[in-house]
Amino acid sequence: MPGAVRRVVGVISDTHGLVRPEALAALAGSQLIVHAGDVGSPEVLERLRAVAPVVAVRGNNDRGPWADHLPVTDVVELDGTCLYVLHDVKELDLDPRAAGFRAVIAGHSHRPQMEERDGVLFLNPGSAGPRRFTLPITLARLTLGEGGLDAAIVHLEPVAGSR
Repeated sequence: MPGAVRRVVGVISDTHGLVRPEALAALAGSQLIVHAGDVGSPEVLERLRAVAPVVAVRGNNDRGPWADHLPVTDVVELDGTCLYVLHDVKELDLDPRAAGFRAVIAGHSHRPQMEERDGVLFLNPGSAGPRRFTLPITLARLTLGEGGLDAAIVHLEPVAGSR
């Protein structure tokens, strides 16, 4: 629908202190950035805030005084759409559908994944930080609009077999 308000949310996780220029470029145009933990340093959040406002949760590797203010979970509400954010989806201790959440955002595994379960999007943006084994370097983009919620995994390097 022309003129419909669409909001773009950049979703990143497991940076472990590394902010790739490709990640900043992929996040450009976001109205909000959600960091699903294992930030690695306060400088990561500062660099992301130069692109858009940031909501971040604490990951299992975020330790020290700089990370003490980061919540373990957070709720993001945009235009009536509620997102639940935590680092490790295995620590989810609520029924997101019953609680009214449209999506659960989590990192930790470094594996990008999008899966709908009982009407709720479970989104793991993968890792945008240092490479872990042979896992891809990725983040995600959520687009919220009148048509609902759309998600996409964004590869920050060529996918094997492509240019």
